[in-house]
Amino acid sequence: MKPDAILIAGPTASGKSDLAINLAKANNGVVINADSMQVYEQLNIITARPTANQMSQCTHRLYGHRDAGDAYSVAIWLKEAKGVLSEVKEQGRVPVFVGGTGLYFRGLTEGLSPVPELDNGIRQKWRDFALDDGERLYDELVRRDELAAKQLRPSDHQRLIRALEVIDSTGKSIIEWQSENKGEPLLGGSAVQKILLMPQRSILHKRIEDRFERMVDEGAPGEVAQLLELEIEPTLPVMKAIGVPQFSKYLAGEITKNEAIEKAKAATRQYAKRQSTWFNNQFGEDWHRQE
Repeated sequence: MKPDAILIAGPTASGKSDLAINLAKANNGVVINADSMQVYEQLNIITARPTANQMSQCTHRLYGHRDAGDAYSVAIWLKEAKGVLSEVKEQGRVPVFVGGTGLYFRGLTEGLSPVPELDNGIRQKWRDFALDDGERLYDELVRRDELAAKQLRPSDHQRLIRALEVIDSTGKSIIEWQSENKGEPLLGGSAVQKILLMPQRSILHKRIEDRFERMVDEGAPGEVAQLLELEIEPTLPVMKAIGVPQFSKYLAGEITKNEAIEKAKAATRQYAKRQSTWFNNQFGEDWHRQE
């Protein structure tokens, strides 16, 4: 019996894309992206988006469909995923959600907290503040919303901006909004197959090393150079994609190419560790863990 949906999560370089394709082919499925960086059109190589050969093997959705200048969010992704899910079900096919963004899976299976529409003027104010004095974002949040500040890292500028926008627009902490009743989840029930890929650390690190070398050979530095030519606001999510800050410094002559590569590899390993910790802490026993 085919599942109603298949969810495949895991840290970067854990082999999610290949597994998703295999399961989609075996279940008349459609692969749907659940990675926050693979949505951007301009970031193909640096985000390790599925290759043309991989995408030719079955239908893929929500990959490379957004402009790098878009301020993308979980709420926007869920709205798009809902539309794709409806289409896939009408076709009698199985949706195979795959990616490394844990909050996307939480939204799918648990629903999303109802934060109201935010004031555009306030949103712009905090983006400008981040550009002018980003190092003070955390101090500002501590002063305005200590509850949220306790749950965020001082270096996580994107979430700090979001928390400041919410408290400034609504007068209520983003943590309070998140604790309220969530909307109806898009997926739920026992007919949803949930897979969490968790390779051994040594194996994962080797995959990260090998994959990044391939990405460099395929033109990752040039892809970052083209992105920089767009002069996108530095606080937007796309500018935080692993490889973008490192190669930006290389292209500016601040570090060597080899230094950029090693820094990006280290950042990828750190990111994979954070992802693994999050998945282990947030995903329950209904997620089947495999290496």
